[in-house]
Amino acid sequence: MIAIIDYKAGNLASVKKAFDHLAVESLVTSDPAVVRAADKLVLPGVGHFAATAELSRRGLRGAIQERIAAGKPFLGICVGMQWMLTGSSEAPDTPGLGAVSSMCERFAASGEKVPHVGWNRIAKVRNSWLLNGIESGSFVYYSHSYCAPVTADTVAVTEYVGTYSAALEHGNIFGVQFHPEKSGEVGLKLLRNFVEL
Repeated sequence: MIAIIDYKAGNLASVKKAFDHLAVESLVTSDPAVVRAADKLVLPGVGHFAATAELSRRGLRGAIQERIAAGKPFLGICVGMQWMLTGSSEAPDTPGLGAVSSMCERFAASGEKVPHVGWNRIAKVRNSWLLNGIESGSFVYYSHSYCAPVTADTVAVTEYVGTYSAALEHGNIFGVQFHPEKSGEVGLKLLRNFVEL
């Protein structure tokens, strides 16, 4: 069973609908006990990074860490991916998971509109379990003002006010800045890959 973790900041209905479309059993939950029993974890997120503090308040942070330590696959989406890092300058006092030793930063001032909303291409930079069978240059859907830098864990990048991480993989921890649940067939393929891990 896939636990879609509810901390009052996720795009939960669309993520659940995507797994339903794939005929995959999933459950939206804010119960740490359910998270501890799940085979895979998905952490969606929309909005301000400070919302991730709710994970600690609800006892979900520890439950997530236990499942990751047990080798269970974890997928962070948008703010959920940003939470995989040390933290974000959007909410400096709210710690991330720290699996990736970098900080998310707001897009630099430029002539481009921020937030970055809409379709953009990804470019794969190394082999990836999550992006297996997805072509470099595929379009995916974004909605964000903060982004993760390119690190050793980056498997795909996107260009918008510079280059940033579109997807990260660190052991059994996976993250995408874009929204696979809103990215059509490419997004569904990514979610299928996650299910098959």
